[in-house]
Amino acid sequence: MATATAKKPKLDAFAWEGVDKQGKKVKGEMEAASAAFVKATLRRQGINPLKVAKRAKPLFQIKKKITPKDISVFTRQLATMLIAGIPIAQAFDIVGKGHENPSMQELILSIKQDVESGTNLTQALGKYPLYFDALYCNLVAAGEQAGILDGILEKLATYKEKIEAIKSKIKSALFYPTAVIVVAFIITAVLLVFVIPQFESLFQGFGADLPALTKMVIALSRGFQEWWWAIIGGIVGTVVFIGYSYKRSPKMQHALDRTLLRMPVIGEIVRKATIARFSRTLSTMFAAGVPLVEALDSVAGASGNRVYYEGTLAIKSDVSTGTQLQAAMNNTGLFPNMVVQMVAIGEESGELDAMLAKVADFYEQEVDDAVAGMSSLLEPIIMVFLGVVIGGLVVAMYLPIFKIAAVV
Repeated sequence: MATATAKKPKLDAFAWEGVDKQGKKVKGEMEAASAAFVKATLRRQGINPLKVAKRAKPLFQIKKKITPKDISVFTRQLATMLIAGIPIAQAFDIVGKGHENPSMQELILSIKQDVESGTNLTQALGKYPLYFDALYCNLVAAGEQAGILDGILEKLATYKEKIEAIKSKIKSALFYPTAVIVVAFIITAVLLVFVIPQFESLFQGFGADLPALTKMVIALSRGFQEWWWAIIGGIVGTVVFIGYSYKRSPKMQHALDRTLLRMPVIGEIVRKATIARFSRTLSTMFAAGVPLVEALDSVAGASGNRVYYEGTLAIKSDVSTGTQLQAAMNNTGLFPNMVVQMVAIGEESGELDAMLAKVADFYEQEVDDAVAGMSSLLEPIIMVFLGVVIGGLVVAMYLPIFKIAAVV
């Protein structure tokens, strides 16, 4: 399998006209790296090319990013085509031209060109590690070697769909509270900068002491107006620093991921999602015939959590020395007893892939239930949070008015 990153060939759109074997004039369009490639392809199809011209590209063209969902849809479509008996080059042509994302079209047709030139699919995919990771390429390689590429791609498509569903649930679980905190900060900033100074100028003519809460809010407003650039800069800088450090420092990844796992409610959802991803990935690779030690390398990379990544590498080290998988998993202390026992049963019965699939199904359902429960739990907590923050500021501004009204 190719591991070096190769530059994608630049594809252009060509309009062509030619004559087929029956002498009829035909025309069409094709994505290719050069006009010579278009002519060669047409001749292989029994068409004598008469005219090949590059289509002009628009002056301004914004390329859409290729998302994991695009890769998942592509895998499902390619698996369906191959199961239906369509040749792989033709399947790539159909899937590529039918895709809505131009960037994905370009990627698929680039891979098609490599396959047509004699490169095997594993090597063609390996040129684009940003979209097809080691796990994906290892499974495709296993399918090509065993002659069951269609079946492997179907398993891979199911795996990608399950993993994307889990990621989507985690994102939805984290998005709601994050959005509320951001909105609350913006509203609070607007009140501190624009509203409270108006009340402060009004209170200056009262000639009486203000309540302690009102004084505190006015002082907070003055501080925010004076140091707003430092506060916002500090928040943005902290987020950027954490994000930068997380990408480049294993220690930072471990610290943040362990902290995330220890958080109430959210930590339990992340733990269950990680176990589901671990089980689903290992089940898929083991069912495809990938050796266990080699599969654990890909499972570690797909775990999505540094703590479980390091734990999976420790499992791999133990298994490579002859330790049973269930014992190695138990030694990490990262997996519940139910998971370890299911793996033990799978090892004894010779149905490890089936047992791991059942574990993945169970924990995926657990994540569904936990996200639904957290959503219902967060609603009253967020209402109280907003009431305390926003309502506290409003009450602090009206307390002096209530005090004067009581005296009158």
